[in-house]
Amino acid sequence: MVTTAQLPGWLAKLYPFRAQPFLTPYGATMSYVDEGPRTDEAVLMLHGNPTWSFFYRDVIRELAPRVRCVVPDHVGMGLSDKPQDYPYTLATRIADIEALVASLKLRRVHLVAHDWGGAVGFGWAVKHPDLIGRIVVLNTAAFRSPHIPARIALCKTPWLGTVLVRGFNGFAWPATWMAMNQRKLSAEEKRAYLYPYGTWADRVAVNAFVKDIPLGETHPSYGTLAGIEAGLQGLSEKPMKIIWGGADFCFNGQFLNRWQQLFPKAELVYLPKAGHYVLEDAKPEAEKLVGDFCLMKCK
Repeated sequence: MVTTAQLPGWLAKLYPFRAQPFLTPYGATMSYVDEGPRTDEAVLMLHGNPTWSFFYRDVIRELAPRVRCVVPDHVGMGLSDKPQDYPYTLATRIADIEALVASLKLRRVHLVAHDWGGAVGFGWAVKHPDLIGRIVVLNTAAFRSPHIPARIALCKTPWLGTVLVRGFNGFAWPATWMAMNQRKLSAEEKRAYLYPYGTWADRVAVNAFVKDIPLGETHPSYGTLAGIEAGLQGLSEKPMKIIWGGADFCFNGQFLNRWQQLFPKAELVYLPKAGHYVLEDAKPEAEKLVGDFCLMKCK
């Protein structure tokens, strides 16, 4: 794990939080941010691939004065350990979050999920619906889909995809511009997103997340995702806000339509010009929407 003290000055200014260590059930150290009042109520923010907790930096700043914010880096991502032999599967990811929440003794959790954070977060939520308060969905999925963009399908291939993702940073680097539409990330923002993924070894989980996309029944994570999808009905009465970037090259309108079918009572804010990194591309509007919704009825 990389400690906050080890961060270069330029990044510490953008990410002014103290990283906390947590030992996962499989023996890796997960880095997480724990900011705000130490109550048993928290906003749990889960990032996807190839981002890290940096994605939520401004939401943390907005919320932390009034509510606890718990924001982990998945193992292999961000400032967390990057073991080369970790079981990088959806089930393991869910177990990691389950253990973290239990260790913090949280009794009410407001879930914010983006990209792979959706499958991981809802995977935990369907097992613990009694703990769930509010839910924010940000261009993500927690159900099966045959849809995959050709560029991601290429990265998913066993040999060539691995060389592209781990050898040439052909996933994290293109995302710094492909995931944006109406604005460009600044040079420092791009640098921050790429900071954890500088070498072949550092990109082990970026590659593993792509490989873990379950498109067929024989995939090791297919059953896990199918189980999550089956359990979503148990969250149907939870207050939910969907904040959706309409210019997402990956999570397109098919995914949004499925969310609306599953959760017809959910509030929708559709941002037609925002790309996949919706919090970045529609800043500060999207960040304020997240903050206002999570603060409703908080203690």
